[in-house]
Amino acid sequence: MNTNGSHVATVRTLVTVFASLLVLTGVTTGVAFVNLGAGSTAVALAIAALKASLVVWFFMNVRFNTKLIPVVIVGGLFFLLVLFVETFADYFSRGWYGYGR
Repeated sequence: MNTNGSHVATVRTLVTVFASLLVLTGVTTGVAFVNLGAGSTAVALAIAALKASLVVWFFMNVRFNTKLIPVVIVGGLFFLLVLFVETFADYFSRGWYGYGR
């Protein structure tokens, strides 16, 4: 019995999420064999983001923690986005001044 007030996910929920992760892994593998052109990478990344969200949401119990935990996660993702934007801005602007690449 859980006496400290925290939430414990049911076995059914965890098995459902695990089965969903297995299905999404199969879909990712299937997409790798379908020629979608440049869309293959986008689809694979979208599936990977969905799988990561399921793991964080259910297995790491973010859904039942305090409201500060999602704020920290969103803040971390925001700074990751800033890092990517700055990296790609540097990469794509290297040829503007006649050097690089």
